[in-house]
Amino acid sequence: MPTSSEFVELCRSQVALLTQVLGASLSAVYLTEELVEGAEAQIVPIATYPESVALEKSSRFVLPPGSDVAAANSRQISAGVRVDEPLSTDSDEPIDASAVSQRLKGGLVEQRQVVLPLVHEGMVLGLLVTERSDRPWTTWERSQIERVAATIALACVMDQRAQWLDQTRHEQRLLQNEQHDVLDNLLHQFKNPLTALRTFGKLLLRRLRPEDSNREVATSIVRESDRLQDLLQQFDRAIDLEDVDLISVEIDQESQSAKSRPIPLLPAGVLTGSSLTLEACSVTDILQPLLSSAEAIAQEEELSIRALIPTNLPLVWANCGALREVLSNLIDNALKYTSPGGQVHIRVNALDDRVILRVTNTGQGIPPQDLLHLFERHYRGMQAMTEIPGTGLGLAIARRLVEQMHGEIEVFSPMQNDGWISEDSDQPPKEPGATFVVKLAVAEVRDETAQDA
Repeated sequence: MPTSSEFVELCRSQVALLTQVLGASLSAVYLTEELVEGAEAQIVPIATYPESVALEKSSRFVLPPGSDVAAANSRQISAGVRVDEPLSTDSDEPIDASAVSQRLKGGLVEQRQVVLPLVHEGMVLGLLVTERSDRPWTTWERSQIERVAATIALACVMDQRAQWLDQTRHEQRLLQNEQHDVLDNLLHQFKNPLTALRTFGKLLLRRLRPEDSNREVATSIVRESDRLQDLLQQFDRAIDLEDVDLISVEIDQESQSAKSRPIPLLPAGVLTGSSLTLEACSVTDILQPLLSSAEAIAQEEELSIRALIPTNLPLVWANCGALREVLSNLIDNALKYTSPGGQVHIRVNALDDRVILRVTNTGQGIPPQDLLHLFERHYRGMQAMTEIPGTGLGLAIARRLVEQMHGEIEVFSPMQNDGWISEDSDQPPKEPGATFVVKLAVAEVRDETAQDA
């Protein structure tokens, strides 16, 4: 099996101890070349001591297949035996471990050569061979040899796992590079039709007269195209962080010390990043274009959409781009999960030092078992069994952005009546539906608090 230079060095130090401390005349560590179930495991020398003793790579032991034989050999060999002839290190003929086992049964008393299998969890990884010609091994010395064998076996397992992890990391890096290339290609292909869409929208807007009823549609096309362009630029900045590697650990070859790479934060412009720049924002200015697009979708889906936004609504302390993303996700969800003939209501009001936004829709509502997990990434609950498309990311992104703006977001199902625009001719329906509530701090109150502090 492949080994690292660090493992080979450890083996050398361990067999050196057998000579320096216990007086062994020759010690060697053998490892299996390849572990194949049901087949003989060929083993080759890895380290010897003294190093002047050369072990030819062609010199091999043959371990019979089957863990039972290996386990039996382990119990018998570990007791220590005297083999009539030293283990050959220059012969091309393999040494059969079963023959060694037969010698054990003879009950030889003098214990000049010890052969211990390197075993971990029932699997033979190799052999530790040590011998001396001047005197037999004592019981205490045999116990120390067994400890050395156990240390080498454990180190071998750890070395193999480290190599496996390195190989896995390498494969993951290759996969990440391939995914990065695919995203680059898709982004490049996405930019051209987006540019064309923005251009056509602007040309259409120029050709329409101010009084034309389709002018608002053309304006919405240009506005949403600009929004897509902005999101695309943020996406470019997010995936362009080539230095971010959450898996690999950089190893300094000179000092042999491992150092984790620092993970930089995402750019502040990326809405799902770790920080947002907050400012005074107008909820009205953010909602108006969203409502224009929502009305077009509602008309197409045979839905009714209504909004109640006070004219004297105070500014809120938020990030305008993030708040636009939150409200867009909530309105899109309300439209998507409302059946034809249903209603979507958006209501905003100020209460004390907060502005409260409610998005309410009719429909089947949200099952109780889904409410606890609704804001988790990729969670769709019962909706995953429907034909309604979705990724389960919209609400998770919305909650993350609201929290970064120091606000609150809640969901209620059945719907809250105070989220409904109640009129004599428009009473709340009897369907359960759902209401999403977003609470944000009023900008003026936030500023006064900061000044007092």
